[in-house]
Amino acid sequence: MASRRKPLVLVVDDESDIRTSLRMILEYEGYVLAEASSGEQTLDRLETERPDVVLLDIKMPRMDGLELLARIKQSDPALPVVVISGHGTIATAVEATRLGAFDFMEKPLERDRVLLVVRNALESGRLERENRDLKLTFEERFKLIGSSAAMKAVQDQIALAAPTKASVLVTGESGTGKELVARAIHRNSARAAEAFVRVNCAAIPEELIESELFGHEKGSFTGAVREQTGKFAQADGGTIFLDEIADMSSRAQSKVLRALQDGEIEPVGAAKSFVVDVRVIAATNKNLEDEIAQGRFREDLFFRLNVLPIRLPSLRERREDVAPLVAWFAESFCREHGLKPKTVAADAIEALSRLRWRGNVRELRNAIERLVIMTPGSTVRASDLPASLDQAPTTETSMPLSAPGAATLQEFKDSAERAFIIAKLAEHDWNVAATAKAIDTPRSNLYKKLETYGIRRETDG
Repeated sequence: MASRRKPLVLVVDDESDIRTSLRMILEYEGYVLAEASSGEQTLDRLETERPDVVLLDIKMPRMDGLELLARIKQSDPALPVVVISGHGTIATAVEATRLGAFDFMEKPLERDRVLLVVRNALESGRLERENRDLKLTFEERFKLIGSSAAMKAVQDQIALAAPTKASVLVTGESGTGKELVARAIHRNSARAAEAFVRVNCAAIPEELIESELFGHEKGSFTGAVREQTGKFAQADGGTIFLDEIADMSSRAQSKVLRALQDGEIEPVGAAKSFVVDVRVIAATNKNLEDEIAQGRFREDLFFRLNVLPIRLPSLRERREDVAPLVAWFAESFCREHGLKPKTVAADAIEALSRLRWRGNVRELRNAIERLVIMTPGSTVRASDLPASLDQAPTTETSMPLSAPGAATLQEFKDSAERAFIIAKLAEHDWNVAATAKAIDTPRSNLYKKLETYGIRRETDG
């Protein structure tokens, strides 16, 4: 097992006695020391060495410590720099802090003070690097991949929506990445530093969703043994993402509407409501206009949510994005599982591009994870694809070329049209609006066809 690298401290001072004194203090405690006697020498050192902390004297010839501090923080903002001065003034300390100094020490230097400040600086630098790495990992995890015209349109809509306070309704088939859109909007908004709270409305039992969203008072219902803070209160100042909003009960819908209209929420069992500042982003894979027609969704809530609608295209609508998605997932999963890098051959990408991907990007992601784990070589080829992926080819949906029992041309046309409609509905997860758009017919006309041919998802899906 490799030993852990000892912290490297770079001491910058034009006085050799000070450098020697610091070396004796720090090396005795197990630190590794590097030295520089001028600003120019420091900048050269920083190009070849990666210190964990810099101890920097203010008074030096040619380039003084404050100028050097500014240049260090410009090149590496996360590197902690402790400023040392023999003529300490409040003004100097304030200016050093403004430029990004971690701390300020006066000469003569005291051993215990030096060790405490260095330990604190190292810990601060470690936390800063961890936070930076976590942020990069987080941003990679929730990155929207794709350069197709359809995805560029989505990214343009995100850029326009993010700076505003308006509610956003994200629609699209399951697995298209609706949460990624919500997170991108939050990340690029003025609320980015505040909470992003996700609620899967479909995963919460109807009798508990009000409590989950708005909280409850102790004893307000059976099982309420303690007070609970709701998701809206947790998101105060930030963003709440209501996923699968079509699965919310009508009573919860009315409370969400009130929160949108007045900014007020009322915990279950509470005597009064209180105000929250929350931006709402909702998502669904259902057609809310159809849900409204069936009496399952409030029309006034739909209008409140649908201020900025963003529709995510299915993977079938952006096949040119399959290749970059495959490359991204392959690289990510190899890194995550500690595997040697694997490439996906052109024949495999071509085969993957022809599949239907009813589960969209989520299904593709899962497939690539399996492939990079289960493929023994360094290259994934078309022959490595499991047969199960070929069960749903993505080229045009196959339809019968004959209509058994059709005695006339009209009967044949009716039978073929019925088969065509069913195939297209299945292709769009039985979303009537999306299907109507795909086959270029008014939604009202498609509804008439469904009634005429007796097409039902329960029997034909």
